[in-house]
Amino acid sequence: MTIMTADLYDERGDDLASVSVQFQSLGGQARFSGPIRTVTCFEDNARLKALLSTPGAGAVLVIDGGGSLNSALMGDMIADLAVANGWAGVVINGAIRDRVAISTMPLGVKALGSNPRKSTKTGSGTTDDEVEFGGVRFIPGHTIFCDEDGILVER
Repeated sequence: MTIMTADLYDERGDDLASVSVQFQSLGGQARFSGPIRTVTCFEDNARLKALLSTPGAGAVLVIDGGGSLNSALMGDMIADLAVANGWAGVVINGAIRDRVAISTMPLGVKALGSNPRKSTKTGSGTTDDEVEFGGVRFIPGHTIFCDEDGILVER
């Protein structure tokens, strides 16, 4: 992404929603954008691992983990899958682990923080449903823009 979110907001303000949650930028790419795909899960990463194992075609996976920091939804092995399959990035309303390794990968990662504890792997949750957090609705197919200033989403 060459345009900064602040400039994009100045240009298209009413067409964009700004996420109020102060996510940490934890991946090797601070600036990323693409069409939204979604996963809803709570302390269980099987569903997002399965999706990131498929071709991403430059999409951004928005993961609503309910804001839980009790366990990590993504670590370096799942992040490697995302890179290998052409995903632009992930936005996780939850935690990651292996943050040092993930910080070196060519992947955009926004998350609430980190926790070394693994998540469960039952496959609970949903895929490609509309999700909402930080005062913003994330609709599959709409575009998300992320950089050092924050996150913007097409309405």
